Amino acid sequence: MEHPPAPAEKVFGDRLDLAARYVEHLATSGVERGLIGPRETDRLWDRHVLNCAVVAELVPDGAKVVDVGSGAGLPGIPLALARPDLRIVLVEPLARRVEWLSEIIDDLGLSLTVERGRAEENAIRRRWEGADVVTARAVAPLARLAGWSIPLLRVGGRLLAVKGASAPDEIARDADEVRRLGGGTPVIERCGAGVVDPPSTVVSVERESRTAGRPRRRRS
Repeated sequence: MEHPPAPAEKVFGDRLDLAARYVEHLATSGVERGLIGPRETDRLWDRHVLNCAVVAELVPDGAKVVDVGSGAGLPGIPLALARPDLRIVLVEPLARRVEWLSEIIDDLGLSLTVERGRAEENAIRRRWEGADVVTARAVAPLARLAGWSIPLLRVGGRLLAVKGASAPDEIARDADEVRRLGGGTPVIERCGAGVVDPPSTVVSVERESRTAGRPRRRRS
């Protein structure tokens, strides 16, 4: 396993050892249990862990955060490691992933909650609505993700979706639907300049309306 890159100490501080242990879990049991592709092991720090942790730049102090479709804990666990002030719940529908997440959180000694379910389920919404921030990475196209996430946010809260090069195209395609769902105009934020190269691309959507619209069904 590669040593942590130099910027990792700046991001994680005295929790760098915990971050390194998380990376080791991703590279071993995370691969063995199908949460991380085996080709990703050489770029776990830059492409996955630091890429997610720098999103902390956009998260208010002491925020209540719901990480939807958490998978291998990205971005929720890196955020928790970088920002112990945050109150984070990881929402994940697959039992095997929930089991793995629970094991890792226990090993790292993190104060996170893992909830099995889907963000769009009424029970999940009732339990975790009023969040300051909803995070997601590689979960769904923007319009669908907004339909799941906006109802979880308080008015003024923000969806922070870690995206790639497709972000401008997704905004152009889905901005009207996002606004219909109760969100503001999506904007692109760049996080982690000087830490990750290129900086992480995050689509930010503020919840503006108290009444979120229902997602439209797409015709096949």
